[in-house]
Amino acid sequence: MAHHKSALKRIRSNERKRLRNRIFRSRARTEIKKARAFMDSGDIENARQATLQAIRVLDKAAVKGILHPNNVARRKSRLMKRLARLEAAAKNA
Repeated sequence: MAHHKSALKRIRSNERKRLRNRIFRSRARTEIKKARAFMDSGDIENARQATLQAIRVLDKAAVKGILHPNNVARRKSRLMKRLARLEAAAKNA
């Protein structure tokens, strides 16, 4: 356990930041799951909207430094690639 006043304050502030970061991380995961669920069901319009919402949430997390920018870019790329495949399959069908 820390003994210095500054170390104790650091522990308190880290806990506040951890809880705030957890909210953003959880929200990002939820939005990605929603987008994937719409993609799996074949609902293209809702999948597109959910994907855009997921990208918005991921970008906010990257700007705030909660998720690494490369991590966000990778997740966005995978979502968009999956959506493009779904749209191409629907167009050809």
